[in-house]
Amino acid sequence: MGMTIAEKIIAAAAGVDYVKPGDIHTVTLDRMMSNDGTTHLTVDMYRNKLKHPHIADTKKMVFIVDHNVPSDCPKTAASQKKMRDFAKENNIDFWEGKGVCHQVMMENYVCPGELIFGADSHTCSYGALGAFGTGVGCTDLLYGMVTGKSWVLVPETVKFNLVGKLPEGVYARDLILTIIGTIGANGCNYQVMEFTGEGAKTLSISERMVLCNMAVEAGAKTGIFEPDEKAIEYLEAHGRKPKALFKSDPDAVYAREYTFDLSKIRPVVAKPDFVDNLVPAEEVRGVKIDEAFLGSCNNGRIEDLRVGASIIKGKKVAEKVRFLVVPASQTVYLQALKEGLIDTFMEAGAIVMNPNCSVCWGSCQGVIGENEVLISTGTRNFKGRAGHPSSKVYLGSAATVTASAIKGEIALANDL
Repeated sequence: MGMTIAEKIIAAAAGVDYVKPGDIHTVTLDRMMSNDGTTHLTVDMYRNKLKHPHIADTKKMVFIVDHNVPSDCPKTAASQKKMRDFAKENNIDFWEGKGVCHQVMMENYVCPGELIFGADSHTCSYGALGAFGTGVGCTDLLYGMVTGKSWVLVPETVKFNLVGKLPEGVYARDLILTIIGTIGANGCNYQVMEFTGEGAKTLSISERMVLCNMAVEAGAKTGIFEPDEKAIEYLEAHGRKPKALFKSDPDAVYAREYTFDLSKIRPVVAKPDFVDNLVPAEEVRGVKIDEAFLGSCNNGRIEDLRVGASIIKGKKVAEKVRFLVVPASQTVYLQALKEGLIDTFMEAGAIVMNPNCSVCWGSCQGVIGENEVLISTGTRNFKGRAGHPSSKVYLGSAATVTASAIKGEIALANDL
């Protein structure tokens, strides 16, 4: 019996020839990432709870400050200092002010075939390059940091066969929201979402990141693509080589299979307060907004900024609307500067911010107030996610968010 991509990665990490769903294996981790959301807790446990603290392999560790950049209060500053000092003491790669953790990891570390733990739920983004990335808590990260190993319950895999090609003006963001709206927020609990088919091959690495990143919003353990020529080109452009190029066997067993025709996908919006509360964008056209957000680990890449800039060029942000534009990394920011995109946004009245998580997680920049409405390219729209418990968050594509910022209400690009 054959294996899926995810099963092959786990088997390689476990040092065995074959695994199947339901098996529990001890695995050697290729890399571990932790951000400023919980690293201070990991450091405290390391220093105060372990009898013989040590790090198995500092070269496998990456610390990234991205959630509150720059720090918003003395408490945040103290936790980030703890993280900064620990990284220096232990020779751990440390990134601050360089971007959202998953974008930084994709640009600088992730390779096909790797098994990566990250202390953040959207670590599943790394499947865009054919890696098995999954989010863990800080205690699991600590164990991996100290031993270099962990355990994995092999998940089932669900196949998403993608056919056709996305129409002009429709984006990968619309596709993944449509998928989640179809299968539900619990549709793939502790399963792997494997995206395959001819339609998958049409998607760029950035677009694949969009799909894998939000796999967790369907309850998935991770999302993954077969690494192909586009993945190899991405690696070469970033000076890396794959660990392994796995693909699913023809006789691999899947828990379920779905087929989505990309040519039939249309702009959609997820209404408050759940990611699967999905409607065609037309159904919420006219909902007044207070703030729009273009950024995050899901939609803050150069392709997204290009879309937004092309729509807002020569126009203005609506009066009394705040439009936050936040590049996902310093690399993206610099490219946007070279292309004149930052000028376009600022001339239109947008607030362009330094690379960080920003309002996506609602704890620092751009927090919305009582009864305010946000339309966002962020990852979640749970109650209180972006600020006050009475506030409302709608999720849409970069195009929909930008058009809404111009109109002052939820709108589509062709409404302008």
